[in-house]
Amino acid sequence: MAMELATRYAKKRIQFGVPISQHQAVQFILADMAKDTEAARLLVWKAAWLADQGIRNSKEAAMAKAFAADTAMRVTTDAVQIYGGMGYTKWHPAEKLMRDAKVIQIYEGTAQIMRLIIARQLFQEMEKTL
Repeated sequence: MAMELATRYAKKRIQFGVPISQHQAVQFILADMAKDTEAARLLVWKAAWLADQGIRNSKEAAMAKAFAADTAMRVTTDAVQIYGGMGYTKWHPAEKLMRDAKVIQIYEGTAQIMRLIIARQLFQEMEKTL
């Protein structure tokens, strides 16, 4: 939702006589938001698919959680950046999304814990091949 809000706003907000969506720096931010959001979705879908197949997915689920949580934080922070000072005000939806994204990074295991799970699984997989 943050990406959609920021994209809509970038098309409407005029700066230096043109919509800010025409500025390359804003386009790069929005492109990264879209790219990372899609990558996060694919990681989640892979972890879910493995679970549906009855295959252990601890590593993939941890990857999905860590990456998606970090992506949510980055995307919402970028949305606030596109909105400028207005996006940081308490009444603005982008600000609320950014606060919510921070909770996602912490809830049910921090990103650091997810990284420990990933690393441990990598070492277990490596031991099986040796």
